[in-house]
Amino acid sequence: MTARFALADVDAAAALLRRGGVLAYPTEAVFGLGCDPHDQAAFERLFALKQRPPTQGVLLIAADFAQVERYIDLAAVPADVLAQVRESWPGPYTWIFPRSPAVPAWVAGSHAGIALRVTAHEPAAALCRAFGAALVSTSANPHGEPPARSADVAADYFGPALDGVLDAPVGEQLRPTLIRDALSGAIIRS
Repeated sequence: MTARFALADVDAAAALLRRGGVLAYPTEAVFGLGCDPHDQAAFERLFALKQRPPTQGVLLIAADFAQVERYIDLAAVPADVLAQVRESWPGPYTWIFPRSPAVPAWVAGSHAGIALRVTAHEPAAALCRAFGAALVSTSANPHGEPPARSADVAADYFGPALDGVLDAPVGEQLRPTLIRDALSGAIIRS
């Protein structure tokens, strides 16, 4: 049975993640599926739930820059580029960076970079703070289905195979966040 957590129970939701669980949680526009990015077994369960090819990779979401900094190859990012990205955070902006060796290979998939977001959406940020680190974030839907915009839809999509749901509202964005390449500025997803 899928555990339901209210925002007041965010510490229990984070504990589920630390135990290798897969959790659906609200982001700026849709529910995301998350797990500990360094727990390969949890990550593989998440991809099995989504029925998504492992080569696609996922982004990581965080509450502050300190939670994502270790994943960026800072030597490959000009200071002015990093400053521009940091000015957009926290916010609904996902940036692709050259990745550091701290990024698990399964998180990046077949991509050379790593997509990162410091969220301003309080429920997601609270979850990252309670977890104490960045989390995997990929839309809570089976591959090819519309993303869940509520806890009920997320739970219905995955049934008891989903370990938990953080039942809080999504943000006011109508679409998933913009994804840009930090070095070139190219829009990857609008």
